[in-house]
Amino acid sequence: VERYGADTARLFMMFAAPPEQSLEWSDEGVDGAFRFMKRLWKAVHQHVGGGATPALEPGALDGAQRTLRRQVHETLAKVTTDIGRRRTFNTAIAAVMELMNAVARFDDRSPQGRAVVQEALEIVVLVLSPVVPHACHALWRELGHAGAVVDERWPEPDACALQRATVEVVVQVNGKLRGRVTVPAGADEGTVREAAL
Repeated sequence: VERYGADTARLFMMFAAPPEQSLEWSDEGVDGAFRFMKRLWKAVHQHVGGGATPALEPGALDGAQRTLRRQVHETLAKVTTDIGRRRTFNTAIAAVMELMNAVARFDDRSPQGRAVVQEALEIVVLVLSPVVPHACHALWRELGHAGAVVDERWPEPDACALQRATVEVVVQVNGKLRGRVTVPAGADEGTVREAAL
């Protein structure tokens, strides 16, 4: 706690093992949790340093923006289930780490690109607040909110953001995998069959 802070210790312990299992201490694991906390801190501060963010307009998003937003809401749905129903904090934290990797790869500085990143960072801070409350309180304020993160309601996944324009269909012949095809969501059987052939 003296070296890394209480939040890093909490993050490591909740990520390293489910609450009902014993925890094997690892200095390398603690260092990894600390690196993640620094990445999150840096991501928020870099985003905020870019200036004011416009309101999100879901209908005006391009393909890459919609893809990231869908991943944000898929992660939110998973974390909500993992923490709320399953009580598996380690898988919830892993999902947030994966989402932060996607946010780091997203290199769109357009107004709507920044709006999608703002939403992503807000959701990350909200869902990590039970795990790392002190850092999330500070980051919530940095993201432009006057109230305390502890007083915020848990976010709900946006059903529209979860919809996919295309789906991947696995093609099997006699039980053996022969390929995968991407077809529009809601495509009829004939369209899927033609794409597979």
